[in-house]
Amino acid sequence: MRTKRLLQLILVGCTTICLSAKAQKTTINQEIKLIENGLEPRIQVKGQVKKYNILDRMKHYKVPGVSIAVVKEGKIRWAKGYGIANTATGTKVNVNTLFQAGSISKPVAALAALKLVQEGKVSLDKDVNQYLKGWKVPENKFTKNKKVTLRGLLTHSAGLTVHGFPGYAQNDHFPDIVSVLNGKGNTASVRVDMEPGTRFRYSGGGYTVMEKVVEDVTGMPLEKYMAQHIFKKLDMTNSTYAQPLPKQYHAQASAAYRRDGEIIKGWWHNYPEQAAAGLWTTPTDLAKYCLEIQQIFKGKKGGILSQDMVKQMLQKHKNEWGLGPSLHWSGDSLLFEHGGKNEGFTNEFLAFVHRGAAFIVMTSGDNGGRLIGEIRIALSRCYGWGIQSNTTVALIELDRSQLQAYVGKYKYSGKVRGKDYLVEVRVENGKLVLDNLPRKKISPLDPTSKTKFVDLNNGNRITFKKATKGAGYTLYWNKRYRFDRVK
Repeated sequence: MRTKRLLQLILVGCTTICLSAKAQKTTINQEIKLIENGLEPRIQVKGQVKKYNILDRMKHYKVPGVSIAVVKEGKIRWAKGYGIANTATGTKVNVNTLFQAGSISKPVAALAALKLVQEGKVSLDKDVNQYLKGWKVPENKFTKNKKVTLRGLLTHSAGLTVHGFPGYAQNDHFPDIVSVLNGKGNTASVRVDMEPGTRFRYSGGGYTVMEKVVEDVTGMPLEKYMAQHIFKKLDMTNSTYAQPLPKQYHAQASAAYRRDGEIIKGWWHNYPEQAAAGLWTTPTDLAKYCLEIQQIFKGKKGGILSQDMVKQMLQKHKNEWGLGPSLHWSGDSLLFEHGGKNEGFTNEFLAFVHRGAAFIVMTSGDNGGRLIGEIRIALSRCYGWGIQSNTTVALIELDRSQLQAYVGKYKYSGKVRGKDYLVEVRVENGKLVLDNLPRKKISPLDPTSKTKFVDLNNGNRITFKKATKGAGYTLYWNKRYRFDRVK
């Protein structure tokens, strides 16, 4: 009798567990469907609110491949790939497809530097020239009183030049790290041109110096150190800093695509600047990185870093930047995040320090940024994260003569990389368009008033005001950048 009763209890228990697992799976599938069919543009037109399917928006933006991972309640909730990884081979995107991480390489590589700090091999606040061998940061008038430090490199406040790197085509000369630092590649030399520590300025060049510090101190190439001491520890089995990408990974890697949807010749560019732009990875592996930081912050022992080091990493410096990631508060939780943009790849991750939640989206297209913005809205609505919402606008109609008053070329009031920056406003098919001449990008503008317009694709706002001098108008881009009419 006891045996029979025990068997009944076991069967009831098994049924409950099975039903619970099935309900869990159903809930996850429902979440995925809600997100997949809940993409919304950042700007919605009043009376025309729309939601889209992810595959339709991928086609709209000419982004062949997307991969997503979601972290919820301290665990990877789900991961899924969409579309085609390589149109030349027909390979589909799956959760193991490798994407170039772009600048997401930086916060991940920062773990190597922070680990060396924790081990007492380097200091965050000493002159990095103490650790560099051979090549050193050139001294000049800006380094006379303040030196370049690891803290400055990690927080983009070391005063170093070179914002980012364009990469190298498959058949291009592939320089080593010293050549890159000396300007022997396709970017300028990395030099200090303002006093270290005085202000924030994003610098891929700074992270390339950090890379050399790690290599000189450990005696190992960055790719090898990261594989042995970081990726192995975090079980990031689909990640590598190896550049160019070794052939054994080629079948697993996504190709890169331009704004027009065309595949990049050679399938992708190579990046010798490994710490700044050279990581190949997956959203699932980046989710493991996010989880490690979150769990250590909460008190996990034996992690890749100590709790004290993680708290230092997540302490705000200039421009709300930590020791690797960007930081800001959303509701009751601190967020750490970073975007990534290489030629033909656009990505983003965002993680809540206190909630055990995160998302990672990687795309194989130069237009991926707009798509990611719409995915963020869907994710935020589904999980109640409050990180992204859209704006509804009411449009009006203007006749051609009203639009014609704004036609002309406008020059930015400052300089961009030492050069003039021009945009042109035209009327095409009865609609105002803005031609961003340096970027060869045309944006349609819809009127919300007689002088205010919006780009419904990306939310950019354009305002025209009567020029204070002479005839015509002055153009203001997002209320921040002033362009004066020149023709």
